[in-house]
Amino acid sequence: MSNGQSTSTPLIPDKAFLADVLRAEADALQRLAESVQGDEADRWTQALDLIDNCPGHVVVSGMGKSGLVGAKISATLASVGVPSHVVHPADAVHGDLGRIRPGDIVLLLSFSGGTEEIVNLANILRADQVTCIGISRSHDSHLARLCDVHLALGDLDEAGNLALAPTTSTTATLACGDALALAVAHRRAFTEEDFQRRHPGGALGAQLRCISELLRFKVGENLTTCRSTDRVHDALVQAEAQQTSAGVRHAGALLVVDEQDQLRGIVTDGDLRRSALSDSSFLDRSIGEIMTADPIALKASDRVAQARAIVAEHRIDEIPVVDDAGKPVGLIDVQDLLAPSITAPSP
Repeated sequence: MSNGQSTSTPLIPDKAFLADVLRAEADALQRLAESVQGDEADRWTQALDLIDNCPGHVVVSGMGKSGLVGAKISATLASVGVPSHVVHPADAVHGDLGRIRPGDIVLLLSFSGGTEEIVNLANILRADQVTCIGISRSHDSHLARLCDVHLALGDLDEAGNLALAPTTSTTATLACGDALALAVAHRRAFTEEDFQRRHPGGALGAQLRCISELLRFKVGENLTTCRSTDRVHDALVQAEAQQTSAGVRHAGALLVVDEQDQLRGIVTDGDLRRSALSDSSFLDRSIGEIMTADPIALKASDRVAQARAIVAEHRIDEIPVVDDAGKPVGLIDVQDLLAPSITAPSP
């Protein structure tokens, strides 16, 4: 480099390099998906049967990056109702073998299939007659020969110009774990309610909460119902009297019901303001003349995610909540759905 110029191969543009990495990993997953529906189908079914019928825990173990991927696989299994925990392969031979009990299934991860710590653990588990599922590159690997069922990722090249750092292999391993966990959940008809019980916190848990859990405005407490034939003035007097007697904040809407107390309409504060501006005598009109008939409503058993979808699609601020018979039980305000942590605040 007598002139101070670098003679190394010119670097490709960043965005092209990024795209190449993503394509390499996507291609690996595509080939893996094709194998699941082809020659490998029976092995995947056997692995699913073992996990689905496991009377104990699914214990996951891997070394290095495979261990990090294994921790996520274990967490996913647990979140869909499959008891699972992680055992580090090096710790296993220093006392943690006691974490693996009769009836457990052990999922062993090693892309090369020859990782010393994993192979040693597989030998011990085989001697103890513990059922093992292995995931590695090839069915010819040392790990594959020690496991009851083995899933092969295939000959994958790691992404990037050096093709050294675990990338494509860890992505494929993680995808295998996700597929196994979700397939078992699918077999068991795992429901949103099941997931919510295991994941009550965070944004996911909030999305799956029942609407009934966050009703601030309830019929008979701080939400007034009226008939379509009632005068606007009379309905407002009734609402004011209810708020005064309850001593709590009243909803920003009235719900209109028929003779069977089923929901027929809604009158919001905005409806009242618009009517007042357009007709000074609106207080003498009937509620039915200014109400929104047959409004969009939620059932008390519906999920927060459904309420948010309605707000986003229809741009409405109040949504009536009804029971299975169509009778209103409350009202959801958009502010309750936009709060970072969805709770049922005191009125």
